[in-house]
Amino acid sequence: MGKSNVREGIILGLLSAIGPFAIDMYLPALPSIGQSLHANAATVQLSLTVFFVAVGGGQLLYGPLSDMFGRKLPLYVGLSLFCCGSLACALAPDGEVFLLGRFVQGLGACGGMVIPRAVVRDLHSGVEATRLMSLLMLVFSISPLLAPLTGSFVIQVTGWRGVFWMVLAAAIIGFGILTTLKESRPRAARAGSSLYGAFHSYRKLIADRHFLGTVMIGTCGMASFFLYLSNSPYVMIEHYHLSPRGFSLLFSVNAASFFVAAQFNGTLASRLGLKTLVRRAATGFALAMVLLLALFAAGFDHLVIMVLLLCCAYACLGMTVPTSSILALEEHGAIAGTASSLIGTLQFGLGSVVMATSGTFANGAPLPMIAGITLCALLCVGFARLTLRPAARVAVAAA
Repeated sequence: MGKSNVREGIILGLLSAIGPFAIDMYLPALPSIGQSLHANAATVQLSLTVFFVAVGGGQLLYGPLSDMFGRKLPLYVGLSLFCCGSLACALAPDGEVFLLGRFVQGLGACGGMVIPRAVVRDLHSGVEATRLMSLLMLVFSISPLLAPLTGSFVIQVTGWRGVFWMVLAAAIIGFGILTTLKESRPRAARAGSSLYGAFHSYRKLIADRHFLGTVMIGTCGMASFFLYLSNSPYVMIEHYHLSPRGFSLLFSVNAASFFVAAQFNGTLASRLGLKTLVRRAATGFALAMVLLLALFAAGFDHLVIMVLLLCCAYACLGMTVPTSSILALEEHGAIAGTASSLIGTLQFGLGSVVMATSGTFANGAPLPMIAGITLCALLCVGFARLTLRPAARVAVAAA
């Protein structure tokens, strides 16, 4: 990979990490936010759901706008909204204002989540795109690896509001990072783009069974991660009696397994092919979660067992999600921004539904969380097997 690609991967990864920083950093503070704002656990968990709904819905606009006006201008708009939302959360006097701030934060964050994928597709396709996406994911891993730990320290020193002041500072730094990014969509490529054309493209993409099936592989995988995000603070802190810092360390370990595994995607894809890699990784994800569910259902409620098998599962997911996104965008380079928007909207939309649904079954014990993640894993491998069948089987079916 050339020096320019390394530079672009670092810039895109840092921009992508700003939004998730606002998720991961405040996770250790969920119980204390509820106490401070006199809100129950369901309301505090709703702040996660509201953020994901805003991210999912907002991406439907950011992608087409980035096709129409270039990749950089919508990123500037998104960072501005993110700053406003962070300020509202930091100063929130009650739960309602806090939820509103999280919604605005989400609208701003989704630009940095959807547009970097489109930039990768502007520059590369196939295995080279997979290599750049892996580098982006490595830099992006700064957020889930360091944010919970940083958040626990900030909470201890300044309280939970300090988290949002730090997130605001990170967004301001993001403006400086964005100025160093070169525009990847030239004016000539934007000429035929419009909002009407974008929604026509959405209809075309939804009718594309291969695109939709490939997207659902990553979407089910990400839904499992969102379920873990919303339930793990209560499971780890209240059920296993870990400190916020102890929870942050375990969260970082799980996230590390995802992002470390993702660094092998380029090498494995060049040897196995993108489709085979996704099928095998999704199968590994499902097998690890089925084993974990069986052990906990049989009464083996041990934190070490859960952490080890979740690490195995999320390592497989680290090979599944980025590679399935590359496969989904492979044939849609002309509308990469719009296609990337739809990917993000489906991922965060289903993630929001999963989090809201899991809240009705959650009781603070690990078994409901594990069962939900296992269901997502089975759906993930099901879509992988149906959508990415080996070429020989496809030829037989066609005949």
